[in-house]
Amino acid sequence: MKKAVFIKEGQVAIKDAPMPEIIEQDDAVIRVVRTCVCGSDLWAYRGDDAKEAGSDNSGHEIIGIVEKVGAAINTVKAGDFVIAPFTHGCGHCAACRAGFEGGCQSHSAATNFSNGYQAEYVRYTHADWSLVKIPGQPDDYSEGMLKSFLALADVMPTGYHAARVANVKAGDTVAVVGDGAVGLCAVIAAKLRGAKRIIIMSRHEDRQQLALEFGATDVVAERGEEGIAKVLELTNGDGVDAALECVGTHLSTETAIAIARPGAVVGRVGVPHTGDINVGDYFMKNTIFAGGPASVTTYDKAVLLKAVLDGDINPGKVFTQTYKLSDIDQAYKDMQERKTIKAMITID
Repeated sequence: MKKAVFIKEGQVAIKDAPMPEIIEQDDAVIRVVRTCVCGSDLWAYRGDDAKEAGSDNSGHEIIGIVEKVGAAINTVKAGDFVIAPFTHGCGHCAACRAGFEGGCQSHSAATNFSNGYQAEYVRYTHADWSLVKIPGQPDDYSEGMLKSFLALADVMPTGYHAARVANVKAGDTVAVVGDGAVGLCAVIAAKLRGAKRIIIMSRHEDRQQLALEFGATDVVAERGEEGIAKVLELTNGDGVDAALECVGTHLSTETAIAIARPGAVVGRVGVPHTGDINVGDYFMKNTIFAGGPASVTTYDKAVLLKAVLDGDINPGKVFTQTYKLSDIDQAYKDMQERKTIKAMITID
């Protein structure tokens, strides 16, 4: 089979690899129908994260068809069409029961997260609870719906996680820091949870327009101190009820903290690439910090899959370009150069 591997900074490529097999009783083998490139995949691609040459790509988002399952799998079977969340929770530990399967206490981090999934087939660990069945088969759906299902493997639940841990509720004023796919999905999530005002911090017109379509009410194009001042101006100096940090850089994190009113929650879902931030500096503001890996299975089963099927949300619009697996290096380049918001990969 074919799969993507990391060659060096600025280059990924397709290589032949052995077909995955069932190793543990709770494994599943999935034939990939669609995969994609995540903003977090770009950290190593542009050289910001150390990564070994020739290693598996960090791609972790797929929808596909179950090919075979281990003896301990009772919830899915061969032929089922599924969303494969990048988190592989058990569903019964204290963390999973509380809806935080990104911190599953039954599995190590080595097996609780997807990796190397930009491929024709994958081995999915801990599949029994974590896989999410989609009614029917891929041919039953439009390409737009397939895109939205793929968004449910990571970016839409991650945006929802930012809103959930920030306790966004009806009537709130929310700011979203970051206009990538996760930030745009955080706009969807904030609206879904009833926010009355949603400020998107974005410098790019195409992303601004999509954010407005998703429910943003205000756009702030400025960055740094100017951006902070603009958000405070829009909120009469008060700051926002919730700041959703969807990038992970030092600047984005400091911005989210600065625009949050006293007692507000900063919901962090951007993979952290920050310098030292002394949370004690914000003691007098009663700033609340929350966030981490998204609870993909929990949100898909409870809220998001139904919202997509019912047409209430359309997160698949964040996929603005489609590529073949053989063209995956171009997909990375185009995302890196902001020629596309999020790249979807089709499998021949």
